[in-house]
Amino acid sequence: MRVDQLVPAFHRGDAIGDTASHMKKFFLSQGFHSQIYCLSRDSGLEGESALFPSFIKPSSSDVTILHFALPSHLTQAFMKLPSKKVIIYHNITPPEFFSEFSQEMARISRLGKEELKSLVPYVSLVLADSEYNRQDILKLGFKRSEVFPLFVDFEKYKRPPSRFMYELFRDERTNVLFVGRIAPNKKIEDLIKVTFYFKKYISPLVRLIVVGKTSTIPKYYQSIVDIADAFYLVPEDICFTGHISDEEMFALYKASDVFLSMSEHEGFGLPFIESMIFDLPIVAYDCTAVPYTLGGAGILIRNKRVDYLGELLNIVVHDEELRKKIIESQRQRLKEFKEMELENYLIQNLKDLIEQD
Repeated sequence: MRVDQLVPAFHRGDAIGDTASHMKKFFLSQGFHSQIYCLSRDSGLEGESALFPSFIKPSSSDVTILHFALPSHLTQAFMKLPSKKVIIYHNITPPEFFSEFSQEMARISRLGKEELKSLVPYVSLVLADSEYNRQDILKLGFKRSEVFPLFVDFEKYKRPPSRFMYELFRDERTNVLFVGRIAPNKKIEDLIKVTFYFKKYISPLVRLIVVGKTSTIPKYYQSIVDIADAFYLVPEDICFTGHISDEEMFALYKASDVFLSMSEHEGFGLPFIESMIFDLPIVAYDCTAVPYTLGGAGILIRNKRVDYLGELLNIVVHDEELRKKIIESQRQRLKEFKEMELENYLIQNLKDLIEQD
């Protein structure tokens, strides 16, 4: 029996690519024939995947899984397959976040929702990587859906961090970290405003570190650079790292004092899990999938008053007793993630699907 995965763009190091790789290894270990088929892929992934034109039509007893986050040519092909069809839904950012900065991204977002809805009559099961995403799926009309969190390769976080990067940032400044795409839904401008308040009213020795690609939406990136300039924040106060290696990112988690997220749309939020791994206290805006991923850990905030947030960050950084409680809550949540038997849960869902016949 075949259990194949379709991934529009197969990347090394991103949540979708890592999940697909992990699932393929698991399927092979269970005796299934399994391959990842993609439209494009990073160099070096040729041995782990095949291009979609080489995809051989499956039988009705096979299972084909489509990882859905963006519209692609795979949607129409997937719809017509005779196999049991499963979607793993990784969320689509609503188009209104992009309308001011990229009409193309807004168009892609709208098209993504339209393509996803077109699959309702053809799909037997949707696995959503958070309860928030599952609720999103139900609104579109899919009948059967389950929560299936992202696979996290905990072993990779045991690799030694970059010593150079750690020592570069571990100075007298309070490091406020954010990791994620530099995109409008992430609300980087709100991070900048909090940093300005902290610098002016609490301590000039503060640094906002933003880890993520700056080229995703150039107009948005330029807008937040302009905002930083308007608040007189200099490169010593705010650092956009761009894309960096895992080892460098691990070093920044270790060198930072608090993880701050003002994002207003998250489908899952892998950096929250990474912050838990590195015992970095989390302060996050309460929205979308954030409370589901944190599961009671960290600190959820429900307003964006910069004075409140600046003072809160200062307390989290310097109140040792509070800091210990936050870290302990995060360790407990991380333990829950590690104890999830995702492989068994996945195979049981697929067996139930196959046995429906």
